[in-house]
Amino acid sequence: MRITNEHQVETVHVDAVVIGAGFSGLYMLYRLREAGLSTKVYETGDGVGGTWYWNRYPGARCDSESICYNYTFSEELYKEWSWSSRFPEQPEILKYLNFVADKFDLRPGIQFNTRVTSASFDEETNRWDIKTDQGDQVSAKYFITGVGCISTANIPNIKGMDNFEGELYHTGHWPHEKVDFTGKRVGVVGTGSSGIQSIPVIAKEAKHLTVFQRTPQYSVPAKNHPYTAEFLEKSKENYHSMRELMRNSVGGMALKYGENSVLDHTPEQRREFLEAAWEKGGWAVLSAYNDLLTNEEGNLLVAEFVRSKIREIVKDPETAEKLLPDHYYGTKRAIIDTDYFETYNRENVRLVDVKKARIEEITSNGIRTEDGEYELDVIVFATGFDGMTGSLFKIDIRGRDNVALKEKWENGAKTKTYLGLTTAGFPNLFMLTGPESPSVLGNMPAAIEQHVEWVMDCIEHLRNNEIEVFEAKTESEEKWSQHCRELADSTLYTKTESWYTGANIEGKAKGFPIYVGGYNVYRKICDDVAINGYDGFTLDSGKANKVI
Repeated sequence: MRITNEHQVETVHVDAVVIGAGFSGLYMLYRLREAGLSTKVYETGDGVGGTWYWNRYPGARCDSESICYNYTFSEELYKEWSWSSRFPEQPEILKYLNFVADKFDLRPGIQFNTRVTSASFDEETNRWDIKTDQGDQVSAKYFITGVGCISTANIPNIKGMDNFEGELYHTGHWPHEKVDFTGKRVGVVGTGSSGIQSIPVIAKEAKHLTVFQRTPQYSVPAKNHPYTAEFLEKSKENYHSMRELMRNSVGGMALKYGENSVLDHTPEQRREFLEAAWEKGGWAVLSAYNDLLTNEEGNLLVAEFVRSKIREIVKDPETAEKLLPDHYYGTKRAIIDTDYFETYNRENVRLVDVKKARIEEITSNGIRTEDGEYELDVIVFATGFDGMTGSLFKIDIRGRDNVALKEKWENGAKTKTYLGLTTAGFPNLFMLTGPESPSVLGNMPAAIEQHVEWVMDCIEHLRNNEIEVFEAKTESEEKWSQHCRELADSTLYTKTESWYTGANIEGKAKGFPIYVGGYNVYRKICDDVAINGYDGFTLDSGKANKVI
């Protein structure tokens, strides 16, 4: 339905508006459409893919094994697609998401090149009024965000950014065309996941590469390899057992964690055990023991093992020492790599420790630190994202009494949700993989499927029972947020500064807005809430005051 207001702007009425056309938005659109709900999806990019549309930097690759990094809601879809290798690269993941969009004919429901600028809840109509940068004005019963947990790029505030006469890039906003580093002096700022993935690739092409490192990272080899036809066939045959294993695992992967404590092994046994995990690659070291993230003494032993591997790989002792992390292992986003530490053995690569000599400014010719100036032709910022809340705060979301979400959460200082899906004062708003859900602590597609399916079951319950307003109770979110904090504080996560805690964003309040109890436990909690009549929520069947 279209209604024209006094300013001649057409208001489009739909059942649901979804933001984003990545893994979350595509599946949410599919489920809403299959249920017969009119739905509009808005996507900033000109194609589907979400984070995999934007993150096209050299070496961009998923750190979940590809046989798990896909949808499992459709057995037919699962069996039609074949991944090429253990850890898929960005182009292949983007191709997969385009395949999904085409298979289920999802593109007609998506408006591309459009950014949602504001969304406000109208208490008279019990509907969300949504506006975009293209002039769209939409009224929706349900407002669903699929904006991603790490999709708002962190552009560092460094003096002189506009002065540089060379090329500037951010790994989170990479050009669609290839960037040629041949014969160029390149500087990479940052050694998080995107830096560690891109540095080995850039080093092979550039004349010289200077890496500006603030915080050394633990990283283990991916040990990526092509899949054989036999392996793929077997994986497809095991679709049902694979799906159940993913749905009932701690991290949403077909991965079993070790049954022993780190301290159960003698030093010799532990070394042998960890060497085998290192050779296996991927998540094997992180999942080797059952108490790695709660046992401080045991964590330090595993951390020292990884540091010993860095010393073995990097030939120059001084460079190796600079690369040694001093935080707890696994408490920053676990990273896997292909030849990252080996790259520092190349003659054309130099490591600069900017914690000892900080970056003072970007000059016309490069980067100047307290120790001197480095002349560069290209600067790549691998400085990560404003995680968990950054993308939500880019939209002016207002609930009851015109309160902004950013104000309610005090710019992240007091993030409060119920189940990481909803927040009090914002009726009929669902946040897919929102703050205080497990989200980034595992395999994202598994987390997304669980959220979409819970939201869809909830919406169908509301429609079947003629419920107008669905809203978290304040006491429910207070208890949930406290539960999340208590769980996090029982681990080593909160003892390390990371993008999980917001420490990478200047001025951002510190916290740990992630549920650490595991995908499996979280799924059961959500299911129980639904089974018990959506315990913790207010379900209001009262009619709106204003008839549309």
